[in-house]
Amino acid sequence: MKSANVTPETTSDASHSAIRRALRTTRNLIVAFIVLSAATCIATFFLNHYAPALVNSTVWTRSFLVLADSVLAMLYAVRASRGFTQAHRNLRLLAAGSLVAVVVLVVLPGLLPGWMKLEQALCGLLLLGVVVNVNGRKVRALFAGVAARPSTASS
Repeated sequence: MKSANVTPETTSDASHSAIRRALRTTRNLIVAFIVLSAATCIATFFLNHYAPALVNSTVWTRSFLVLADSVLAMLYAVRASRGFTQAHRNLRLLAAGSLVAVVVLVVLPGLLPGWMKLEQALCGLLLLGVVVNVNGRKVRALFAGVAARPSTASS
């Protein structure tokens, strides 16, 4: 089943504006996620040189994967705010999957140093906000209302 893409041709201006407004909080949370992820990559680089005991291979891998994840989330959020239902679905899946990964990594003992667990917990809180917002009744209703219409463009 091919999902409908919402474009200005398939939605009213009011519906398009409502989607943008509804996802504003999501985009703000993802901006904070990107900033925190970038700061973690920078911190990992400096800690590796000045306090190498605080950095292991998991820290290196996780810091750069989380940064890539945050940028991808922003790409999906931007496309979803333009009304693309597939981007909304992808954002929902990415945010939920990332949140589960964060919880697992924070809970597992010995895998990450304390400073990275704290950073991951903060990322988890930001992702929780994204998950709650994109799965909220208002946002889902906006996309459900337009998904029933035929698609006129591809994503």
